[in-house]
Amino acid sequence: MPPQKDTVYFRDGSRRIDFILAYDDELHATNTVKDRTKRSEYQARLLKMGLELEIEPKESPPTKKKETELGDVDQESVSGRTAFVKVHAPWEPLSTYAEILHVQVPLGESDLGQVSRSDCGPLGCLGKLFRLKPGAVPEQPDYFTAPFRRSQQDVYPITDRDALIPPAVRSQIVHHMLLYCHVSQDSETTFNLNRMISNGCYTAAYPLHDGEYEHRPERSEKRSDRKTLWREWARAGRSFKEQPLDLVRSYFGEQVGLYFAWLGFYTKMLSIAAVVGLVCFFVGAFNKDNNITSEEICNSSSEILVMCPQCDKRCTFWRLNETCDSAQSSSIYENPATVFFTLFMGLWATVFLEIWRRYQTALAFRWDLTEEEGDPIRPEYEARCTSKKLNIVTMEEEPHVPRRTLRLRYCFSGVMVLFWILLIIAGILGVVVYRLSVFSCLSSSMPKRVSEIKVIGWLLTPDMVASITASILNIVVIVLLNIGYDKMAIILTDLEMPRTQREYEYRLTFKKFLFQFVNYYSSCFYIAFLKGKFVGYPGDYAYFGKWRIEECPPAGCLFELTSQLTAVMGMKQIIGNVQEVIVPWFSSWLAKCRAKKGPQNVHTRWEQDMGLQLQSSLGLFDEYLEMVIQFGFVTLFVASFPLAPLLALLNNIVEVRVDAWKFVTKMRRPVVSRASGIGAWADILGIVATLSVMTNACIVAFTSDIIPRLLHHYGYSAGHGEGSPTVHRYTDNSLSIFNISNLQERSRPDNLPPWFDPTIHRVCRYRGYRYPPDHPQAYSVTTLYWHILAAKLAFVIVVEHLIFFTKAFIAHVIPDTPSHVRACARRERFIVREILRRAELRRLRNSPPSSVSPMTADVGLLHRPPHTDI
Repeated sequence: MPPQKDTVYFRDGSRRIDFILAYDDELHATNTVKDRTKRSEYQARLLKMGLELEIEPKESPPTKKKETELGDVDQESVSGRTAFVKVHAPWEPLSTYAEILHVQVPLGESDLGQVSRSDCGPLGCLGKLFRLKPGAVPEQPDYFTAPFRRSQQDVYPITDRDALIPPAVRSQIVHHMLLYCHVSQDSETTFNLNRMISNGCYTAAYPLHDGEYEHRPERSEKRSDRKTLWREWARAGRSFKEQPLDLVRSYFGEQVGLYFAWLGFYTKMLSIAAVVGLVCFFVGAFNKDNNITSEEICNSSSEILVMCPQCDKRCTFWRLNETCDSAQSSSIYENPATVFFTLFMGLWATVFLEIWRRYQTALAFRWDLTEEEGDPIRPEYEARCTSKKLNIVTMEEEPHVPRRTLRLRYCFSGVMVLFWILLIIAGILGVVVYRLSVFSCLSSSMPKRVSEIKVIGWLLTPDMVASITASILNIVVIVLLNIGYDKMAIILTDLEMPRTQREYEYRLTFKKFLFQFVNYYSSCFYIAFLKGKFVGYPGDYAYFGKWRIEECPPAGCLFELTSQLTAVMGMKQIIGNVQEVIVPWFSSWLAKCRAKKGPQNVHTRWEQDMGLQLQSSLGLFDEYLEMVIQFGFVTLFVASFPLAPLLALLNNIVEVRVDAWKFVTKMRRPVVSRASGIGAWADILGIVATLSVMTNACIVAFTSDIIPRLLHHYGYSAGHGEGSPTVHRYTDNSLSIFNISNLQERSRPDNLPPWFDPTIHRVCRYRGYRYPPDHPQAYSVTTLYWHILAAKLAFVIVVEHLIFFTKAFIAHVIPDTPSHVRACARRERFIVREILRRAELRRLRNSPPSSVSPMTADVGLLHRPPHTDI
């Protein structure tokens, strides 16, 4: 008789399946004798540790019962392809390891009310519209908790052992036992579960979901947590509803719960930045037609301003009003609202991080997210170490790697990281060369009537075509380099042999983020701070090889930076969301197709979960990395694109539900993993937030023309002419004059435009502040250039100090731990201490238990005025 289809129990219906080990059946795969021996020995050791195993398919006849228990299965599995080892932990080994791992268990009902509820954090009360219906998600009881102790079992108010240690925590404990059970192949080589999975001895190891997510339960049947999460959290129809974070945490574990708590909080905070950015964008859009600088460029009088060629030979002379459309587009972002938004986002990032720390502290208290007493040694570290050293704390021999060996490994790893960063820079230089080549070719070959097409004509100019196609090429380079470096970062981190899992994650996190930072942001940094800054002037141009360094248009490079940021950020978000949906769906569909080929076509719970996508060995690393890179786009270059927070907000609304859908429906249930915070990502967010203050201040000062226009308005136009100070003639004053006869032969255009008359047009204009040809200091920089440079530097220094001072003040005013959380933590410590003290006194007196239960007596204690200062 085949097993029940959707059960999470052994065949007896009472012992719960805490973990599944899967391997290819010998009848359908090539299994070496060595693999079978290792599996048999490993499972025998599990039995000695107190775990109970059950093999699918059904056990062999009694004569082979012992061999079957050790894993020698000679019958077909239910699917006909894979054999499954079901693992159950009885109470004795489970309670023993629960004490070793310091599992937090309920000790008494909390009297603190709802002050620490995770959904009452900042921005948590946005109205009933965003609340889940009452009763939609089961209310999570709130208890005072303490680390589990076998000697104190009579104190715990919950007598049901399954409720005392829930299934998710049971799987965590069993996974720890599986992970630290070793099999020795010889005197030097040991195998643990991870190594046997990587070697193909086992194909998978995972805990089970608690049921089908689409199954409609009977009225008398209790809805499973997975079903509840699907109905109230993972569906697209719940996109604007609050997240049931307590249920997410209890089902998937603390790390997953913290990720979704952080993602939800970040999305809520983005809504504020998105509204302010949208207002600033509309202010710039409504005032676009009133921008005097763009009017001067678009004015018919600008036709007399002949501009010098932008490249050698193929480029020719052109009129200033040909850049009218790009100048009007740039005026949307170059206005006083941009300066305000720059200051606002610098403070927003600080407030976001400070309030998140408070929110995380409240979650840590409610979810008992305390630091572990000691981070255990990674099994991979133990397996690869060939020497040992005495630990002066434990006085035991522990695996050890000599410092000289580690230094050599660190040096090699650093050199390889530097090589990949240089490879990125080489890719960016290749994109720059491509841009120069395309611009040069199109400047001589693109018909002028193409750029005169209404609506899209400004997109078909040589400069815009080169910029857009270069952005697409840059995205392709980014994707290709990401594929290679992802594998290389893991190899290099393994080479460094980190001792603990926390150290491993920190090193890998910073390696990958450093690479992604350079990979995604280098092109934006180039446009913002390098393009057009070292061009020279028509008589002495600067060259990169045989290509002349590209220059910015008369309206500046800000609009090009906006286009680059929009292309990279938008394409990354689109590709990321499509990949997160398509890959899990296709993987699940393929597994179902394979399972249908089985002889009995019965899909048990372990077979269904086997067909789901395996979570990455790095856990939530990719999800965090995606959001932190987005945070960089939102903060680092927001001065050039106020709509970046809005795009991020729209993406994250979808991202929350896509990730939830993926975890609930398309991925195996992850092993519960405790954490006290978001780890190294908090430090990286702080670094990015600090760097964003400098980048945005420099963008306003050096990339846009806001500072030169303000200086012209208040310093050089004041008092000239009638009325108040004016910015008129700013464009004419910001363009220098060059005598065409002094143009070098290599820079002279091959073809002249029809309107160009050499007898009339004797000079051309170029972007910069240099003396005219008839000046004694011809073509050297003017005094105005130094005044503007001083004003830009002063603006950067003032803005940075202002924001940094305000950031420090905000960080000082807003404590990381809310006062009510500190009071609640003291209250909990007091009550737990008193409960344990009274229980110990009862045991010491060896008196029979009173008629009043320990729980009832302790409840009376909760409301009695304490004798100590809490």
